Amino acid sequence: MIAQILFILIAGIATYFFVKNLGKIRRNILLGKDIDRTDNKSARLKTMLRVAFGQSKMGTKPVAAFFHFIIYVGFVLINIEVLEILIDGIFGTHRALSFFGPIYNVAIGFFEILAFGVLVACVVFLSRRFIIKLPRFQSAELKGFATKDAATILFVEIILMGALLKMNAADQILQMRGAAHYINAGSFPISSWLLVPFFDTFSTDTLIAFERIAWWFHIIGIFLFMNYLPFSKHFHIILAFPNTYYSNLTAKGNLNNMESVTQEVKLMLDPSATTPEGYEPPVSFGVKDVTDLTWKNLMDAYSCTECGRCTSSCPQNQTGKLLSPRKIMMDTRDRLEEVGKNIDDNKGTFVPDDKNLHSLISEEELWACNTCNACVEACPININPMEIIVEMRRYKVMEETKAPNSLNSMFNNLENNQAPWQFSPMDRANWTQE
Repeated sequence: MIAQILFILIAGIATYFFVKNLGKIRRNILLGKDIDRTDNKSARLKTMLRVAFGQSKMGTKPVAAFFHFIIYVGFVLINIEVLEILIDGIFGTHRALSFFGPIYNVAIGFFEILAFGVLVACVVFLSRRFIIKLPRFQSAELKGFATKDAATILFVEIILMGALLKMNAADQILQMRGAAHYINAGSFPISSWLLVPFFDTFSTDTLIAFERIAWWFHIIGIFLFMNYLPFSKHFHIILAFPNTYYSNLTAKGNLNNMESVTQEVKLMLDPSATTPEGYEPPVSFGVKDVTDLTWKNLMDAYSCTECGRCTSSCPQNQTGKLLSPRKIMMDTRDRLEEVGKNIDDNKGTFVPDDKNLHSLISEEELWACNTCNACVEACPININPMEIIVEMRRYKVMEETKAPNSLNSMFNNLENNQAPWQFSPMDRANWTQE
């Protein structure tokens, strides 16, 4: 009974902090401007099933896709065994779902195979980062916490899968010895091959202690992992699904039209035009800080996996420009976290801190982008860094009148000559004289 009470207490504390941190992230995302992404529900559902559930965009890199799929399936299905551990912890039972009989035995065996597959996949991913050193994992923006975060998650998954297999190995031997409380249930193809020969030399009392330690270690590790997720790039395992559901379904080449500018131009060109009811003139243009972005842009930032496919696909980055679409998303998330902390520290009110999104993202980065959408196409979960870049450019041009000289010349020509070129509109047909 003491163990049950302790388990319920630990589970309750872990759930409380997880829900609390989820609430903060939800609050931060909703700091963004409203945008309607509720249309065409069937197309959105298909997009989510294809991209998030089906991992359709991962296939461009087959090796990563294969091992990521193993981890993905393992994460989804092994949680069924975690459900059984939760039931056992609350009610003091052991292998509560074993009444399913042969189905249960096949499931436990399959979970073991998946657990071993996840362990191997994590070793492969660690090797790609720290031994092979793939270029997209060596970028400057990954130095520090980002690299430690990736390594931490991979090591934690290896440890958790190892604990699960050790727990099963001890459980299997105790079943064969007829130990009290250890009912004969499950099949263990991996642990029986890998670990049972070693553990079989232990006494029954030692094995019971070892099985209980592994059981507690595994479930407490899962609770800690759960509460680490909101602070990690691996939060995408939760947000990938809503993020793909709310994808932009319009053609990638379509830039967002600034309705406020369109309305102002219409009113300027037609003095007799009536102002729409409830219309308020715009107070600013473009994006200065994260609160000027839409909630979907902010969800993108929290969903970013930092995989670097966007950056490795960016032609500007490939030619040595400063631009990294991955850094754009990471900077957006960092600034959003900073704003959220400011609100928490000031009891629900944001106090200006003389910083904004432009403090993290330089003009050189913004103007390097050629709006080709390569980053958008490459992202496995439909994140759109280009949209943030374009809106920040608009702020630079329309609020600060800052743009490269070549663009300023074009703007002047458009204003004075109604064309990008320097000659007068009256001279446009001169070439016909020759």
